[in-house]
Amino acid sequence: MTASPDLGTSRTASPELLRSVFRQHAAGVAVITAAGAGPVGFTATSLNSVAAEPPLISFGVGTSSSSWHTVAEANHVGVHILGEDQHELAATFARSGADRFGPATDWRTGPEGVPLLGGVVAWLVCRVVARIPAGDHRIVIGEVVAGDPARGGRPLVYHQGRFTALRD
Repeated sequence: MTASPDLGTSRTASPELLRSVFRQHAAGVAVITAAGAGPVGFTATSLNSVAAEPPLISFGVGTSSSSWHTVAEANHVGVHILGEDQHELAATFARSGADRFGPATDWRTGPEGVPLLGGVVAWLVCRVVARIPAGDHRIVIGEVVAGDPARGGRPLVYHQGRFTALRD
């Protein structure tokens, strides 16, 4: 058996290897929100549909993130699919120390007291059914209880370390 010339040289597993490989993977961009002493939220590219019956989603959250303590206690979370024109909103919720729910952010209190962002492509409110340890993160599984896909539109995508849009 001969080696394929495009395989290159393998590297030992490390956080840097994982990051560099996943920079090649395009992912949709979502913002996850929860209510606690105040609203919290963070940008996520780990959102997945898990099951249709019952309707379940999952996402990862770092246990060192400023939002984790609220998400760890929340009964419900908001899931917001961002549109291609929402680079700044994604950056705000990704930036440490940002005033995520300040005057520049369009939001309201939605079902189950969850903070809902305005102008997004679609949103869901989910009841948290599990928090699964996964290294320095937790995988949160939520059951959909409400939502709205009404705006629709083209999604924001994360690729090569930046927010971008789909190309035709």
